Amino acid sequence: MKKTVVLNIVALSARVIGPHTPFLSQWIKARKQSAIKPVLPAVTCSAQSVYLTGKWPRENGIVGNGWYFKDECEIKFWRQSNHLVQAPKVWDALKAEDPNFTCANMFWWYNMYSSVDYAVTPRPLYPSDGRKLPDIHSQPMGLRDRLQKELGQFPLFSFWGPNANISSSKWIAEASMKVDEWHDPTLTFIYLPHLDYALQKFGIDFNKIGDELKEIDALCERLIGYYENRGAEIILLSEYGITSVNQPIHINRALRKAGYIQVKDELGLETLDAGTSKAFAVSDHQLAHVYLNDPGEKGAVKKLLEGLAGVEMVLDKKEQETYQLGHDRAGDLVAVADKDSWFTYYYWLDDRKAPDYARTVDIHRKPGYDPVEMFANPDIRFLKAKLGWTLLKKKLGFRYLMDVIPLDASLVKGSHGRISESDLDWPVLVRNGASEVEREKVDPTAIYSLIYDTVRQK
Repeated sequence: MKKTVVLNIVALSARVIGPHTPFLSQWIKARKQSAIKPVLPAVTCSAQSVYLTGKWPRENGIVGNGWYFKDECEIKFWRQSNHLVQAPKVWDALKAEDPNFTCANMFWWYNMYSSVDYAVTPRPLYPSDGRKLPDIHSQPMGLRDRLQKELGQFPLFSFWGPNANISSSKWIAEASMKVDEWHDPTLTFIYLPHLDYALQKFGIDFNKIGDELKEIDALCERLIGYYENRGAEIILLSEYGITSVNQPIHINRALRKAGYIQVKDELGLETLDAGTSKAFAVSDHQLAHVYLNDPGEKGAVKKLLEGLAGVEMVLDKKEQETYQLGHDRAGDLVAVADKDSWFTYYYWLDDRKAPDYARTVDIHRKPGYDPVEMFANPDIRFLKAKLGWTLLKKKLGFRYLMDVIPLDASLVKGSHGRISESDLDWPVLVRNGASEVEREKVDPTAIYSLIYDTVRQK
């Protein structure tokens, strides 16, 4: 079997490959570049699961980065168990063919309790005193301690939040090379998230994202050079492209004003009670799953959503089949934003009643995706002093609340999730082969076969 590396550069698209990515631009010229037709939704968990299983969301069950768990009446995002993916993965097929085959998964999602040989994924510690501490989970478990001894603690707060930067991608790259040195896996999956941050914050503005493009380009040069020296075949791809947006859609506020959403008063603040709401939306970038606890309201809710500014289409269950999204986990209705818009999770009508987690980085309690978590509130006086005092309390072991996230969705200038009109904004695929004048368009389900066939070559 052929040693292979699948390098996932999040948010890389043909539109951003150019003068700010000199290494990648030159490296790609000698290879075959294609555009991957986006999955709907074009988000991390759905795209990765399609690539790894060769099955659409209607078959593998991953309808977004999160959904409504109906048996628990709870909205959950960023779950980590691989058992949630309802289809075999490419490494299962390869392992069945050759017992000597081994696989490493470095930070692709649903990376816990899978059948890979080596796995590393972010997994913070949550002590009972309320703190959140950086950490990872690994398989085998001892790999966690060995990597952090060699490389230092995983920089969790550089992986997401207002301080997101290249440090987390560098750590993942270095950890991948360490795992390769120690174990020499046949197939390695590597996830580099860096571009996601600047592109969601600023959109396609090269004056603001140019430095980030240069940083990821330099990191790719180091990583690709290392693996090519090891004789590995490189498959480079991304999950989606990001485009500029200028209009947040407050879909849950519209549903609340129409009487569909039930909130609970908790110490003077409001939380969304999904189980007793007639209808509510689980917002995930440019797509929102809308669940109905009262099926009789479907027609009225669909009409309401179709009338919202920024909503391009609303799919019922039958219409979802056209996009290979018709799974029980999907919403009774699925709203898709237009090219200029994206969906917030906001459901409160008065910021004074926003839940305490709204102003924090809290990806698991928020009933929807929140890109505003990448910003620190510019309206906070003496912000640096507040951050310093909060971090001091954390270091001293005291409870703390890092409530510095603004509630201004207009700050977000880039998004993804819908199927963009131009293939310049689609995810990219680069592998060995003759370059083409016109980019080939590849179905996302074909990535499974590409990986499988690449590893099986002599």
